Amino acid sequence: MNAALAFVRGVEWLSRRAGLLATWMVLLACLVSAVNATLRYLFGISSNAWLEMQWYLFAGMVMLGAPAVLALNEHVRVDVFYGRLSARACVWVDIAGAALFLLPMAGLIAGLSWPLAWDAYQTGEMSSQAQGLVRWPVKMLIPLGASLLVLQGIAEILKRLAYLRGRYDMDTHYEKPLQ
Repeated sequence: MNAALAFVRGVEWLSRRAGLLATWMVLLACLVSAVNATLRYLFGISSNAWLEMQWYLFAGMVMLGAPAVLALNEHVRVDVFYGRLSARACVWVDIAGAALFLLPMAGLIAGLSWPLAWDAYQTGEMSSQAQGLVRWPVKMLIPLGASLLVLQGIAEILKRLAYLRGRYDMDTHYEKPLQ
């Protein structure tokens, strides 16, 4: 169990770093958007590269931010009955959800997107838009983010199993979303 918890700490460190990068991408996307709008409205200067850069940054926010959100236990749940369950029952629901839905979905996305991203890298795929950007960096975010999500999903299962064994102290408080 000690090795499993060391794995959890390592994965969570990685997820936090990816989340921090995603956070900085939010600021950068805002700056790019502001500069683009300013140049367009004040000077009539515009470029598809600015718009694509915002799209790339948004992709980075989502793909790199998802593992961090999962690690913080702030991800979205479909609350049909979850809020009425005991802490132990919620932990079992989390384990089942990660094992049956999260890991297969994220693994499938990582596996299917990798060949497309690698092909874009090898061919130097470019945007079809005038002044567009090279496409492989944004395409690489898909398998990267999905792989990080797989790792974090495994870490979440391990944390919950350790919690059930009394080897890991975890906040099981669930706050039902306001409606």
